[in-house]
Amino acid sequence: MLSLVYGDVAVAAGLDEAGRGCLAGPVVAAAVILDKSCVIAGLDDSKRLSPKVRARLRAEIEEKADSFSVSFASAAKIDAINILDASIYAMHQAIAALIQKPEFLLIDGNRFHPYPGIPHRCIVKGDTRYASIAAASILAKTHRDAHMVGLHESHPEYDWIHNKGYPTRKHRIAIARYGMTPQHRRSFSCKPLPTDSSTGRRKTCALIHRKGLKPKNRAIFSGSHAGEKPRIKAGFSNGLPQWLSARKPF
Repeated sequence: MLSLVYGDVAVAAGLDEAGRGCLAGPVVAAAVILDKSCVIAGLDDSKRLSPKVRARLRAEIEEKADSFSVSFASAAKIDAINILDASIYAMHQAIAALIQKPEFLLIDGNRFHPYPGIPHRCIVKGDTRYASIAAASILAKTHRDAHMVGLHESHPEYDWIHNKGYPTRKHRIAIARYGMTPQHRRSFSCKPLPTDSSTGRRKTCALIHRKGLKPKNRAIFSGSHAGEKPRIKAGFSNGLPQWLSARKPF
């Protein structure tokens, strides 16, 4: 069962984000303060929950939470300051928007910039340990998904209604065919996909890379300069655009 308390802290806010690994759309952060007596059955890391369950929990969280807020950092913001700082920026904005000021911040993950006047603790997999962080993960995920469904109406060729901006095969092929929209993160690029030894074809999973993080994190994030034109070429190789399948690894 997830904990509703953190030591003897009276008012703690849980924070989490959604959308760091996407090729398109904003990164979204949420902050949630839950009363120590608040019981919301089924709270968990949003990634473990079905869309139907997340939707039900979102409504219950927003009804029962002492305070909550959701903040967006756009693709342009991400390109300007990098994905890590944009995620933390969105968290700071969410904290500032809380009606009730927390005494302590519980941050999912291992990176955060101190928020003025409020101590914090970073907790890896915090959304599986603390109810307020799990609630924040659900709000961030559901608000971001709804936003991407709205964007899909203007750009249906990228299939955002299904992939929510993540680097699915269909999404990446659409980028190769149609180019990038203002919603795409131009500072992101796709790493070449590993070859499946059994078929000799490229696997369909990719890592997203972003420049500027420490070497130990480069397996997750690295990449090209902000504002660089997308490397798009016509033609396909092993069913994938050449710019995805032929580039050298980072």
